[in-house]
Amino acid sequence: MMYGCIGEHLSHSFSREIHTRLTDKYDYILKEIPRGQLDAFMKSGSFQAINVTIPYKQDVIPYLDVISPEAQKIGAVNTIVRRDGKLYGYNTDFLGMCGLLKRAGIEINGKKILILGSGGTSKTANAVAKHLGAAEILTVSRHPEGDQIDYETAISMHADTQVIINTTPVGMYPKNGGCPIDIDLFPNLSGVLDAIYNPHRTNLITQAQKRGIPAEGGLYMLVAQAAYAAEKFLDTLIPETEFERVYSAVRRQKANIVLVGMPGCGKSTVGRALAEKEGRQFIDTDEEITKKTGRTPDMIIRQDGVDAFRDIESQVIEEVSSLSSAVISIGGGGILRERNAQLLRMNGILFFLDCPVDLLTVSDDRPLSSTRAALQQRYDERLPIYRRHADFIIDSDKNLESNLKKIERELEKI
Repeated sequence: MMYGCIGEHLSHSFSREIHTRLTDKYDYILKEIPRGQLDAFMKSGSFQAINVTIPYKQDVIPYLDVISPEAQKIGAVNTIVRRDGKLYGYNTDFLGMCGLLKRAGIEINGKKILILGSGGTSKTANAVAKHLGAAEILTVSRHPEGDQIDYETAISMHADTQVIINTTPVGMYPKNGGCPIDIDLFPNLSGVLDAIYNPHRTNLITQAQKRGIPAEGGLYMLVAQAAYAAEKFLDTLIPETEFERVYSAVRRQKANIVLVGMPGCGKSTVGRALAEKEGRQFIDTDEEITKKTGRTPDMIIRQDGVDAFRDIESQVIEEVSSLSSAVISIGGGGILRERNAQLLRMNGILFFLDCPVDLLTVSDDRPLSSTRAALQQRYDERLPIYRRHADFIIDSDKNLESNLKKIERELEKI
């Protein structure tokens, strides 16, 4: 491996895709290094330039000949370049986090900042907060040392916090539903940042956005730090316009395309065609329920009731929501439960196919909408819920090509 990224677990990493989109000057490899094997790798001399991620951002420092002032101040290195037989260490996370705060519109100057976590990214967040003029910075840890505080103290004594930055792995794939802290306990928040980039919208970010608080996940930071690392790798400059281009491309590539709407609106037909066109996996949650239980949704509803069906449906949605790059068709009532919608939004872009009721078909195999009156009632009940959770609303006339073009146009805006 000449160029790439080292870490303990990298199956979730987006770094290869990002570097491939940034430049074709090198082949970027992901290399997982188990604990205990870092020493052999660092002494092997087998690489030219690498990024370093969890848990080795501090462990690599003793192997370096030269460390940049920024990395020394932070106490963590995420970029190493070999020049003339010497290893040079940098921290491009610093500039990446500065860029993320700017993009999110979160002001740090004069604010009280709560940083969750105490690892390498936490040290970067502390350095960034100081650099940007924070009035007070508190580091929160489950096992506090020195001037760090625990979560109970953060909640009981620092409810006036104005910005929260999460640097812990809580809420990261594959445990997407986790949340490091309840932001409702902090009424003065004006910004929330999460260094996690998979899922794109963590539970923490979703909570903040529901309250109308500026909030952003870590994908843009990942892209920006990768671009700054590539500059070090190649001794060149990459225009900032490239950051946004690559961010948008990776966001589109990794996000699930989630189709919601009334039964019979064409979700499955559109979903299959879209998945085939884009080379994505297609999933229909109703079909997954049948595979899981051996019964169709209408059979479950007739035999066990609606609540029992919704419980099974929620289990399936939790499973598929952790995927990436898939097209997912959700049963008509799949987002009636708030948690289902939140899980789908974490890694998904939600499209509501809004089809006029007179174009929907009444069917005996849909017990909740088996008559025209029942269908109209379901539509009236669900319409505000569909609209509230949708990222994009597609006015559907059930024309396949028309709907595909409308979805593709909206995806281009991301």
